[in-house]
Amino acid sequence: MLGTFQSIFKIEELRKRILFTLGILIVYRIGGHIPTPGIDASVLSSFFGGQENNLLGMFDMFAGGAFMKATIFALGIMPYISASIIMQLLGAVIPFIQKLQKEGEEGRRKITQYTRYGTVAIASMQAYGTAMFLLNIANNNGQPAVVMESWLFIPLTILTFTCGTIFIMWLGEQITERGIGNGISMIIFVGIIARFPQAVVEVISGGDTDILRGFSNQIGINFIVEQLFMLSMMLLVIAAVIIVTRGQRRIPVQYPKKIVGRKVYGGQTTHLPLSVNSAGVIPIIFAQSIMFAPATVAQIFPNVEWMQNIISDWLRPGDLVYSIIYGTIIVFFAYFYTALVFNPIDLADNMRKNGGFIPGIRPGKRTAEYIERILTRITLPGALFFASIAILPWVLIEQIQVGYFFGGTGLLIIVGVALDTLQQVESHLLMRHYDGFMKKGRIRGRSY
Repeated sequence: MLGTFQSIFKIEELRKRILFTLGILIVYRIGGHIPTPGIDASVLSSFFGGQENNLLGMFDMFAGGAFMKATIFALGIMPYISASIIMQLLGAVIPFIQKLQKEGEEGRRKITQYTRYGTVAIASMQAYGTAMFLLNIANNNGQPAVVMESWLFIPLTILTFTCGTIFIMWLGEQITERGIGNGISMIIFVGIIARFPQAVVEVISGGDTDILRGFSNQIGINFIVEQLFMLSMMLLVIAAVIIVTRGQRRIPVQYPKKIVGRKVYGGQTTHLPLSVNSAGVIPIIFAQSIMFAPATVAQIFPNVEWMQNIISDWLRPGDLVYSIIYGTIIVFFAYFYTALVFNPIDLADNMRKNGGFIPGIRPGKRTAEYIERILTRITLPGALFFASIAILPWVLIEQIQVGYFFGGTGLLIIVGVALDTLQQVESHLLMRHYDGFMKKGRIRGRSY
């Protein structure tokens, strides 16, 4: 393993990509600590204390801890993800967008541009809702969190938060083009990882500001058993996610022999690998983005009582209704995104043009139907597995009172993004005849 890491820095292109990615992520983390003008940080800290395990805490995790600090990156990358979801859903029903999706690189650039416009619009609305939410925050003594006149604070906050989201979007695009890994996923990944030390301290101290005193108050056989159980569950989840992520259904494919001059081509038997989880962590991120939408609307209308009741009574993480909706959306996007990145018809046509066929299946339409049927069957257990992993840990959170960081969603994203990034590093190493991270088998990534 040590030799592998040494090989990484021997490849100039890979070394530059990794260092560039690290530099961008450092810039992102620095921006997450720049405060928004007009905010009293002490009032904000006292208000958000103990709210890590609700919807606000969940949103804060995706924002890398910037939301509860009301920094310039408070909205995170979620407005861009919401705009991407809308564009992909519109692509399934609007012929114009469908046409753009089939125009190759030029169409992709136009869709990306429309997604950016949508990001600006969504970020502006969320920024307005967040500004109204901040105006209503006060501590126990009635001291407001906003120390600026509302007529100045609202437009300034909208401009600040929107520009922050656009800048994060640009950082993510730079990582995708010039760095290593998927930029948007990497930004969410590093935001979750950055909260790990704080989450560990909170578990150890029990929320006490004096870590040693909090730890001494909690220490006992029950505390040790609970922490060992939680650690075991985390390790089991990580192992299960890796196994399912790398799981494949291999369909045998044969190619006939072709004689061209004095050379014989083809005549080999290979396989078509169909991943159990072709969509990766995208369904988790998309589903979480949609679950944030009602809370955003409620922030825009803080005085509408029935909206606040829905958020507090029905859409609270861990509740039955929330879990059912969240799990259903994950399953839906698993199928939806798999259909976007994997087209059985095009695959069957390419196989037919190259003379390949699946034994016992006629080339062309029958092959496409066969591949689609298998893909539909293997996607379901993978989607249900990830949905259950994302939902079930809330039971542990309620029972053991640990932070949301240790829930399933955070672990799913961390493990999925780490595997995809390692797969890209592995590809660079193998192209230059270096040994990869694994001596037997290779890390198989997914397309975004």
